[in-house]
Amino acid sequence: MRIIFAGTPEFARTALARLHAAGFQIPLVLTQPDRPAGRGMKLQASAVKQFALEHHIPVAQPRSLRLDGKYPEDAAAARAAIEAVQADAMVVAAYGLILPQWVLDAPRLGCLNIHASLLPRWRGAAPIHRAIEAGDAETGVTIMQMDAGLDTGDMLLVERLPIAPGDTTGRLHDRLAALGGRLIARALELAACGGLVAVKQPEAGVSYAHKIEKAEAAVDWSQPAVVIGRRIRAFDPFPGASTLLGDEAIKLWCCEISSAPRPLEAACGMILSASEAGVEVACGEGVLRLTELQRAGGKRLNVADFLRGFDLKPGMTFG
Repeated sequence: MRIIFAGTPEFARTALARLHAAGFQIPLVLTQPDRPAGRGMKLQASAVKQFALEHHIPVAQPRSLRLDGKYPEDAAAARAAIEAVQADAMVVAAYGLILPQWVLDAPRLGCLNIHASLLPRWRGAAPIHRAIEAGDAETGVTIMQMDAGLDTGDMLLVERLPIAPGDTTGRLHDRLAALGGRLIARALELAACGGLVAVKQPEAGVSYAHKIEKAEAAVDWSQPAVVIGRRIRAFDPFPGASTLLGDEAIKLWCCEISSAPRPLEAACGMILSASEAGVEVACGEGVLRLTELQRAGGKRLNVADFLRGFDLKPGMTFG
């Protein structure tokens, strides 16, 4: 089978590497244009582009695929490249551009999407973050036949994955990326022999995983400790949960629910104790123990190392 691959970040690179290793012909890769990144804000190629160049796969980086949009020249060039390779299917994983109907119709078998949730739950841009934030017990990967809607296409393959109590978005991302690579390879093998069965998504249970915004990072200490803990894990590694102590912003990376009783008189965000075991903070309900923190411009540190450079004391209040 001849496969066009469209994707951008590490999640997509994992799938591309799996397909390449499995021997699928990949005559064309589509990925987002290079973006400024890092301290020097130098242009940096996406993870998918880096893999493609290392393996001598042709790359196209259109700014848009809409022939009637802002960049019609980019779209026309991409269309010519897509039509030239005569692909059997296009695999799409976290590409970042909307696919117009002409793209969906171009490959013989259409476009297959690797989506990191159990559809129809968590359609949209940030399914891994939102599953952890919501306290879901499980997630998974859905291989979907793409249509013009937002993650509304028929399901082709689904595999479930439990969410462990300590999972961060980073950890869960890596497991889902590996699962997505394995599942899309299997889907293409089944497609080659007509063995894929399309199942419509249920109408019940639809939810949307809206894009993560940096403004969401600030911790609201009036929320229950369980809710705050989930948000800290959901926002690791991006954007990182944060709180203020006076005028200084502190990022919170690791935590656990404390068994210590919450004093009734303690204000939300008040530090109850600070030791090498953790910084215990009063929440709207319960107590949260912080075990890994970061000062602005500093490194992520375990609580013992953090306290050597920042003297947190009981009675101080975050937020």
